[in-house]
Formats: sequence, structure tokens, C-alpha cells
Amino acid sequence: MLFDSLVKSNPKHAPGWIAAACLEEHAGRMVKARQIIKAGCDQCQKSEDVWLEAARLHNNEDAKVILANAVQHVGQSVKVWMAAADLEHDVKAKKRVLRKALEHIPNSVQLWKETVNLESSATDARILLSRAVEVIPLHEIWIAAGRLLEQEASANPDKSEEQRNKELEFVDKMIEAGVRELRKHQVLLTRDQWLKEAERCQAEGSPRTCEAIVKATRVSADQPSPTVAMEVEEEDRLDTWVGDAESAESRGMMGTARAVLAYALKVYPDRKSLWRRAAELEKTHGTRQSLDAILTRAVHHCPQAEVLWLMSAKEKWLAGDVPAAREVLEHLVGRVKLEAENGELGVARELLVRARTVADTERIWMKSAVFERQQGQLSTALETLAAALTKFPKFAKLYMIQGQIYQSQKNHAAARASFAAGLKTCPKEATLWILASRLEEADSKSIKARALLEKARLVNPANDSLWAEAVGVEERSGVPNIWILWSMSIWAESRPTRKARSVDALKKSADNPVIICTVARLFWAERKIEKARQWFGRAVVTDPDLGDSWAWWLKFERQHGTEVGNTMFHSHSSNIPMTGAPRGRPEQIAKDIGNTGRTIRELLEMVADALQ
Repeated sequence: MLFDSLVKSNPKHAPGWIAAACLEEHAGRMVKARQIIKAGCDQCQKSEDVWLEAARLHNNEDAKVILANAVQHVGQSVKVWMAAADLEHDVKAKKRVLRKALEHIPNSVQLWKETVNLESSATDARILLSRAVEVIPLHEIWIAAGRLLEQEASANPDKSEEQRNKELEFVDKMIEAGVRELRKHQVLLTRDQWLKEAERCQAEGSPRTCEAIVKATRVSADQPSPTVAMEVEEEDRLDTWVGDAESAESRGMMGTARAVLAYALKVYPDRKSLWRRAAELEKTHGTRQSLDAILTRAVHHCPQAEVLWLMSAKEKWLAGDVPAAREVLEHLVGRVKLEAENGELGVARELLVRARTVADTERIWMKSAVFERQQGQLSTALETLAAALTKFPKFAKLYMIQGQIYQSQKNHAAARASFAAGLKTCPKEATLWILASRLEEADSKSIKARALLEKARLVNPANDSLWAEAVGVEERSGVPNIWILWSMSIWAESRPTRKARSVDALKKSADNPVIICTVARLFWAERKIEKARQWFGRAVVTDPDLGDSWAWWLKFERQHGTEVGNTMFHSHSSNIPMTGAPRGRPEQIAKDIGNTGRTIRELLEMVADALQ
């Protein structure tokens, strides 16, 4: 009675008719329900909802008649046309309905998409999309056209690589044309919207369209555009694009991240950090081939970037391509170690001379001096260091090596002068202060060693290595020692209070890797094996260059290693620095001339054996 009163008092209110019909339907009175909804259609001819409800309440054939009548009154309703198409079970009939719908609503993206999806022929689908982009200035149609071209290019596995690449170039042209047309019609998407569209294309299996969107929306400065590139100030572009890539990577959209970095490298081909970021992405998520391709381009654009040469050589070596690794190392001093290990000292020395000529950097001069020192040619090493210091007077490691050579010759006065000169130009270098202090200790002048470290702490008050070294001096003088102050303070506590002490240490040390490693050892001591393994992993991720963390973890896995644990250790070990021994005990052992030529893993094994 209530609904009857409602429709009589307000017969033009479509929801009232729908509700009244639904009530009768739930009561099982379908004839009555259909009568009511028919009356609703007569009273509310412009309501698409009434017509759709009427079609729902009738069988398939009657519904077709109802919707055919509906389009006479609401011909602009996409829902009505889509419902009419859904009633058809024959594909040809569906196409006929949808094409009729497009005559009434030519600017409906949904209708065009449904029509294109019904086409089994790629050629017919492309013709439809060509017509769609003429009448609809919307990005979805252009992107759909690009994706269709990509599918066509990749569909036939018998195509040659050259032919496939040629066809894929049309994807780029299609998206670029779309951007121009959208700009012409003032359809302007924001930077984030374009990136989301690129990610969607990647997620739906269209990586080339994803790349085309990124490239097309980052047009060059001589083609003004209000899209992605033009929304960013020129000085902010590099940071913004790196941020885009990292954001996409965090969401698992590697194709989008790769495309963004590829364009950034096109704009900034001489940025070493950018090439390293691209190489890290390929190393983590790409293939050996893609990583090799990136590194080959990187060393071409940045021939002075030593780390890129070394990365390229290492990856070729890991792939088992030793000749290719040799070829890369020929351009830099990485080849020196290879030749020296094979007894080709003359070739190694010549390579260093060539490297100093081609890439006159402080690190290459340092490696030259180290090489001569390892071969026992101390006078030649000192001459090399003297020449290097005239070129790079602020490179602290040159003073360190020079002082250590003099110290090995028992020439304490010359060693003292080397360290003093280094401290004058590099007062912030903690290692120089420590070496100078140890020289005084070796010369039986502990008081002077203490004075040097006290002065060092005034210059570098927040450096924990200097504090630890001061404790070491006292220990070597007969005073009980702690290795790293916070670490040892934790172990000095009783077992019940160690946890609270470690929490305090973590807060005050800002997640220092030494403290994290100490917490891992605490879990180890408490037999919490999985937690210990997780904290060891966290320690090496926080600072991959700290060798002591790796050594403690290796010792732990020796005792409690499982297949999962060993896999976790080896997966993290790819982060161990590629050049030089990790800091800490491994570095100290590596500097022993007797350990020249040992691998990083061998050095870690030696440290793990010695740990107590």
C-alpha cells in the first residue's frame, strides 16, 4: 500500500516504481512486478534505470524488445546500449548493437573499447581504433591503440628481431601522436597520471607501450609540453626522475622504473651515479644480458668512472666470460691484479702507467703505489707516492701508505712527518689519527699517542673509532679494554639487563651497524637462531662495507647454518664491496703482505676463525 501510494502521488519518481516492482518480485508475484515496471517505463521514459530494471524482470527475448524501445527515449545512455549488447549471444549481433550505439554516442570510450575487443582481426581492430582517436580526444583510446600495435608486433614468433623492432617503433609514434593531439585539444594529464598509465600498461603485459608513454611524456625542451617533464624545474629533473624510478621499483613496476631511468640517462649520459642506479636495478631485477648492456653503455659514457669499469668486469667474470672481463679491465687498473697473480708483473706495471695517463685519478695513483709496495719495490712506491701527493695533496690514503712504508723501514721520523703532513691537510680523517697514534705506540711513546687521540677527538668528537682506539691504547698499556664502547658496554651488563642496554644503544647510535651486529650476537647467545640471523642480515644491509659483521655472521652460520640461512647469507653477500677488503678486521688482515692475493671470502674465513 505504501509503494502504491508513492507511485500514485509522484508518478515521475523512477526509484518508486523500481522499489514497488522489486517488492512484488520478492513476494513471488512476477506478473504484478512486470505490470508495475511497465507502468514505470510509461511514466518515466527518460530514466535509464527503469528501462534496465524492466529488462531484468523479463526473459531474454522480451528484454531485447524493451531495450529496443528504451533507446528510442534514452539513446544517449551507455548503460542501456551495453545491456542490449549483453543480451546478444552471437558475436555478430553484439557488434551490430555496439556499432549502432556508436552512431548515437560516438564519444563513449567504453563503447569503443567493447567494440574493439570483439574484433578477432587485428587489422579491423586497428581500423576501429583509428576512427576512435579521430572522434575522442582521450588518452585511453591512444594507449589502447599503442597496446594493439605492440600485440601485433609480438604475436608472430617467426618474425625476425629486426622486423619486430621496426614494428615496435610504431608504438612510440602512436603514443607521441596521441600526446600531440591531446595537447591540441587541451586534454592535459598530470605527471602522476601519466606514470600511473605507464604502470598499468606494464601490469597488463605491454612493456613497450609503458616505455613509450614515459618517453612521450618527457619531451625535450624545444617541444614545450605541460606534461611530466615540463612540470619539473630543469634543476630538479634528475632528482625527480630518480625518485620516480625508485617509487615505481618499490611498487614492483620494474618496467616503468627501467623506462624512467633510460630516459634520464638519455638526458644526463655523463652522470655516474645514474648509471650505477640503473645497473643496480638490472642486477636486482633484470638479466645478465640487460646488466651487461647497461654497464657497456655506462663505461662508454663515463670512461673516467673506475667503479663502473670494475662492475662491468666483475659481472663478465661471474658470467664465466674471462676474455671479456680481461678486455674491460684492460681499460683500468683492475687488470693489474689479474696480471700480477699470473706473474706478469711487467704487464701489470705497464697497465698502471697507461691507466695514470688515461685516467689521472687519485685512486689509480694509490693503486700504483700499493702494487709496488706489494712487490717489495718500496723505493719505487715512495717515488710514486711523492709524485701523487703533488697532484692530490688532500687524498688521505696517500699519506697513510707513505707513513706505513716508512714505519716498516723503521724510519719513524719520516713516518711521523708523513702522518703529520696528512693530518694538516685532512684533519677529519680518523684513520690518519689512529695510524699516527699507533706509530707513537710502536716507538714506545704512549703519552704522545694519547695526546694525538685526544686532539683527534676534539676535531672529530662524534667518531666512535677514535674513542675505541683511545680505549685500545689504554688496554695495550694495561687498562681493561672495550672494543667499541657501546658494544662492550652491552656485554658488560648482566644477562637480564643486556636487552635494555641494547635498546638504549640502538636509540643513541641511530642504528649503527656495530650495535646491530651486537644485538644479533645477543640473540645468538640466547639461542634465538632466526632472530639472530635476521639481525645479522640487517647489520650487513646497513653497512655492507663493515667486514666484522660479515665475519660474525659467517661464524654464526657455521654453527647453526640451515639451507634457508645459507641462502640468506649468500643472497646478501652480493652486496660485499667489489673492490678492496671490507672495513675492520678483514681490512687489517688484507694489508698484511703475506695475505696479498687472497679473496674477500678467504679473508672473512680467517677473521671468523679468529673471533671469540
